[in-house]
Amino acid sequence: MIKLIVGLGNPGEQYQKTRHNAGFWLLEELARISGGAQWREEKKFFAQYCKILLANKPLHLLMPQTFMNASGKSVASLANFYNLSADEILVVHDELDLPEGAAKLKQGGGHGGHNGLRDIIAALDSREFLRLRLGIDHPGDRSQVVHYVLKAPGKEGREKIDAGIVRALRAIEICQKESLEKAMLFLHTENA
Repeated sequence: MIKLIVGLGNPGEQYQKTRHNAGFWLLEELARISGGAQWREEKKFFAQYCKILLANKPLHLLMPQTFMNASGKSVASLANFYNLSADEILVVHDELDLPEGAAKLKQGGGHGGHNGLRDIIAALDSREFLRLRLGIDHPGDRSQVVHYVLKAPGKEGREKIDAGIVRALRAIEICQKESLEKAMLFLHTENA
């Protein structure tokens, strides 16, 4: 069962609409549809934090304010405080290797070049957390990646990403109510 969902992004208004903040976008929507949970700055977690009920189960929501490359400090702080194991954590992040609007669940694995995941793996000393990968597409050239992820998608791209977020939120609900396997089947069939 998931007890903590971490959305990855960068703090600050200048990053709010950038592709790299797709994890923040999902968490903001989850808090909103869960009865308008109020985000608060939680200095001991280096994050924006709130707690919701999903499928009648308490769930911590965390948006690290440490910048993407240092997300592990925030995740490890909360995990240690609440004595959570890596397999109770879901990390939501942007994914260059999926088309805009796609969403995929993955258990464990490497960082795939994503610096936020790299830092979380190091801080938790584990790869066993669940990942929810939100497709943002690839610019086509590796040299363009940094500029691309720190830029806002166009109107059509944002609409596709938002549609992927809606499906991803449904998958999270299925995971909490039923099972990870059913959530994966739902998402991976929808994106086929």
